[in-house]
Amino acid sequence: MDILTRPAEEFENDQTLETMWAIKAYEHAEIYFNILCSVDPKYLKLTPIDNIIYKEFRDEFPHLRINIINENELKSEKSKAKWRPFCEKFKKCVEDYSFGTLLRSDASKDYTEDNTMLVTRIQFYAIELARNREGVNDNLRKYFPKIE
Repeated sequence: MDILTRPAEEFENDQTLETMWAIKAYEHAEIYFNILCSVDPKYLKLTPIDNIIYKEFRDEFPHLRINIINENELKSEKSKAKWRPFCEKFKKCVEDYSFGTLLRSDASKDYTEDNTMLVTRIQFYAIELARNREGVNDNLRKYFPKIE
């Protein structure tokens, strides 16, 4: 019997897999934040198609406030309905576009339990590209100096 045809109720969450995902997501967040604190964010290249992602994001979400993201607003049914088609545009051109990725709610702060939410990889790219290009991440190097 093909495993994909079996009912979802037959499967349990694999704690090892969840732990591995959490470790990978945390490592990505830690590396990204260290880079933000080390170089001018305006010059960061996150994907080969940064310009397209940024343009599409600002075309679709021109007034989205990116310095502080309200998780409840971002994940509301209305917002999800708008984000879903945006994300799907990048299905074939952004690797792991739907992979769970950690995003800082308040761009002026580090990743902490209270300042972190789970978003798709393409949402992370879109919001962080905007934060980098629009100067929102500029002060991080001042407040979180690179540790040698």
